[in-house]
Amino acid sequence: MSTQHLVATSIITAVLSSMLLCSCRDNTPENRTPMIPSYSVPASIPSYSGDRAFALLERQVAFGPRVPGTEAHADCLQFFRSFFDSLGIDTELQSFEFPGYEGETLPLTNVIAQINPGAKQRILLAAHWDSRPTADREPDPDRALRPVPGANDGASAVAVLLHLAEVLVEHSPPVGVDIILFDGEDYGREGDESMFCLGSKYYAASLDPSHPLPMFGILLDLVGDREAVFPMEEFSRRYASDVLTMVWDAAEQQGLTRFVRRSHSGIYDDHVPLNTVAGIKTINIVDAELVGQNTSDPRRQYWHTLDDLPSQCSPAPLSDVGQLLLSVIFGMHTTEHHEIQ
Repeated sequence: MSTQHLVATSIITAVLSSMLLCSCRDNTPENRTPMIPSYSVPASIPSYSGDRAFALLERQVAFGPRVPGTEAHADCLQFFRSFFDSLGIDTELQSFEFPGYEGETLPLTNVIAQINPGAKQRILLAAHWDSRPTADREPDPDRALRPVPGANDGASAVAVLLHLAEVLVEHSPPVGVDIILFDGEDYGREGDESMFCLGSKYYAASLDPSHPLPMFGILLDLVGDREAVFPMEEFSRRYASDVLTMVWDAAEQQGLTRFVRRSHSGIYDDHVPLNTVAGIKTINIVDAELVGQNTSDPRRQYWHTLDDLPSQCSPAPLSDVGQLLLSVIFGMHTTEHHEIQ
């Protein structure tokens, strides 16, 4: 760990600590306890196009690696602005700076889009839109210095949410939906959790304490691999087991077999700050075996390498995840008396 790294980490810690002190929420049930509607299988849901989501995946990758501070990053941010504007969706750009490694200053922006903004009861759906600055899992040292294309690790989850926004504009949901694209999730060096999930940490620490919490959140990550399987990740179970059960029950009721009830060890991802700092019960839908290349399939061992390309992905898993989200959203029945326990 370099001296500059130690200084950067200290600054980030101080900033987040200060923000946490300023954003402490009242723990009374009226302000702190999120409500959850009861869920039942909807009679019908709007159609979701995996092909459209895949096209949106390819659109992001075409900018190049979306590394903070690069032209590709700036161009992709402008694309998101234009995309949501074209749909008439209220959108906030939460821009901020963090000190990075080697004296670098990171220009970061969370994109926050609100659908059905007048609804009091809301669901948070999230993904990260940045891509990794170095392909540190590449065995060739020269290749390891290049940025990751981020087709699955980033663009796949964002693509699902972008097309979901298109669907929800045409078919108004019974609850409010907040789509948040976090920046700076994948910046950190391996083993340094302090420099991962920068956007979600900032968002969680800067929430307005006067605003009610979303009922629950669902994070998407690594959802595009053509053989994707989604186990029940440990941090999701630890912090939001009731939400996890509800969503996996919905997947089973929809016949979505990629969602398996096998447990998987915890993955440090954007849902952790949402749970531990913001107090929003949030689960992670993630193809967990890809993380750390923890799979025996050589084709799937492309995490944090230059092989994270659209060719690894397909419309089918994107469609499954989008269909599940629609099932959850349109299966909500709001009530003032049913709480997450």
